[in-house]
Amino acid sequence: MSGDIAPSNRTVRISDAEREQVIARLSAAVAEGRLTMSEFEERVDGVVRARTHGDVEPFVADLPAAAPAVTPADVVELRSDAGHLKRTGRWSVPRRLVVRSMAGMVKLDLRHAVIPHPVVEIALSTQAGSTTIVLPRGATADIDGVTLSAGSASLKVPSIPEPGSTSPHFVITGSAAAGSLLVRYERRFWRWTW
Repeated sequence: MSGDIAPSNRTVRISDAEREQVIARLSAAVAEGRLTMSEFEERVDGVVRARTHGDVEPFVADLPAAAPAVTPADVVELRSDAGHLKRTGRWSVPRRLVVRSMAGMVKLDLRHAVIPHPVVEIALSTQAGSTTIVLPRGATADIDGVTLSAGSASLKVPSIPEPGSTSPHFVITGSAAAGSLLVRYERRFWRWTW
């Protein structure tokens, strides 16, 4: 249910996954100020009771169409020579991300990124610089596959996912020479986050 409901689909039964998509759309509408909490609760009750696509339509008819899903490439390579390489905000994370940096700083901020894969591999090849990877809350990472020479690596998040977790898991491999690797969650101080 990524957009409007086609007339021919109005009588088709709605799946649990489609119900969850509609509820997520309603939740986004609350966050944007389009719905009050009481309207949200009323609509969610209706969506939960709905049996067909047509039953759900009145609850989202006055809301903008959902944004289309982003399909990232399977492998993306990021390169930097003697500079800063930074990815922040809403960006699409591929199944495998290759990061090559020489004499520079790398920061991958994944807190607001679109991460459609349950496991993401980040392959590093960095020299004489620092790499910081900021994960969304609940995500886990394994850095056992990173080879260090004259550098340091620090993992500040769990390395093993909890049973039944739906948060992404990151497998970080490759090499870091004469530099540092830090994998962490966001830091907070009063109103600031980084």
